[in-house]
Amino acid sequence: MPAIFVHGVPDTSRVWHRVLSRLARRDVIALSLPGFGTPLPEGFQPTKEGYVGWLVSQLAQQPQPVDLVGHDWGALLVVRAVSLEPDLARSWAAGAAPLDPEYEWHKTAQLWQTPGAGERLMENLTPQELQRGLAAAGVPDEDAAKTAKNVDATMKASILTLYRSAVHVGREWLADLARITAPGVVVLG
Repeated sequence: MPAIFVHGVPDTSRVWHRVLSRLARRDVIALSLPGFGTPLPEGFQPTKEGYVGWLVSQLAQQPQPVDLVGHDWGALLVVRAVSLEPDLARSWAAGAAPLDPEYEWHKTAQLWQTPGAGERLMENLTPQELQRGLAAAGVPDEDAAKTAKNVDATMKASILTLYRSAVHVGREWLADLARITAPGVVVLG
C-alpha cells in the first residue's frame, strides 16, 4: 500500500523531495495537482470540489488502503477525501490546514478571493517577488527559488479559482469530518 503526498499552494510535488529522500519505504507517490506544474485536464475546474474529485480518483487507482500526507491545500484535500471516502485511507496526516468555520483567511488569500484585486496581485507576482516573500516566511532560499520558478499563468489562474471557491470551506466541509474513520494527525505550526 502506497503513501501518497499532496502539496499545497503555490507549489508542486517538488516540495516533498527532501522528505521523500529520507523515507525508507519505496511505495511513495508525490502527486502534482492539476495546474500546479502540470496542465489542466480538459474540462477540469480548479475549484476545491474539482481538486477533491481529482484526488479521490487518483487514490482509487492505487492499491488500497493508502497512507495520506498533505500540506496546506493538500492537507485540506486529504481531510476532505478521507471524510468522503473513509475506506480509501489506512492513515492520514495533515499540516497547515485550518478547516474551521471561524477561520479567517490570511491577507493574501483574501486578496486572491477578491475579483480584480486577485488578478492585480497575480499580475505583479514575479518570481523574484515570490521568492523574497517565501524566504521571509522561513522557506530556505533554494526551495523558495525553485517554488517561485514554477509559478506560471496556469497556476496563478488555478489559485484564484481555488481560493474563490473556498471562501466558506470550513462551514461547507465541517459536518463531514465525523465520517472519518482512519486514524490521523493534524499538525498546526
